[in-house]
Amino acid sequence: MNKQRPLPKPVLVFAFIFIVSLALLAIAPVVYALMFGDHGVKTEGIDADRVQEATTDVDGSWVVSDRIGPNQSSAGFTFFEILPAEQKVTSGSTRSVDGEVHIEQGVVTAGDISVDMASVTTDNDRRDVNVRRSILHTDEYPKATFSLTEPAEVSHLPDDGTVGTVELTGDLTIHGTTNRVTHEFDAARSGDNLVVAGDIPIRRSDYGVETPELVAAKIADEGEVNIRLNLEKVR
Repeated sequence: MNKQRPLPKPVLVFAFIFIVSLALLAIAPVVYALMFGDHGVKTEGIDADRVQEATTDVDGSWVVSDRIGPNQSSAGFTFFEILPAEQKVTSGSTRSVDGEVHIEQGVVTAGDISVDMASVTTDNDRRDVNVRRSILHTDEYPKATFSLTEPAEVSHLPDDGTVGTVELTGDLTIHGTTNRVTHEFDAARSGDNLVVAGDIPIRRSDYGVETPELVAAKIADEGEVNIRLNLEKVR
């Protein structure tokens, strides 16, 4: 009886690498779909059709409202996905937003906003878990914050139910890293509320936010922080 000769080690190594490569190619699209497929849930800007005439003065202390309704408070992110033939986006949002703003004589003198990043969701539960654990590391960095660093004029905001703009400068902290940002936001005085919204461009690398290496796709360094604040006056 002839005995079958064992395969040389180089052939076995090559076969092992080949099999592993095929496995990675097979699961990479699945991992990608779980983490970044579809378009997610984005925090949109101000719905101008739901803005009413102002019924209170702009001066005072305002807090982020948690009431559900038109132009409700929300915040989150948008990632830009680079694929071989196209660019897509995926967004996540949360309504767990807190903060307070102070306005005196038509000028914002102080403002601090906090977002619970551990509660940010897209439209895929498994992807949400992966984003929290592998990208945002919310166990270590559960909050993202914005603190106003320069006074901002808001006396020009219309009181007739239309949307204006306001430029705000402050310290944006994400993933434990803080950068100074200046951005022009949409703003509207609506009834007894003040609504502020905008998409702040960011670079992931500026905040130490890295993504796992994927075979099937890459995530662009550029992205956005999406925020809409519905503020109600407390005094």
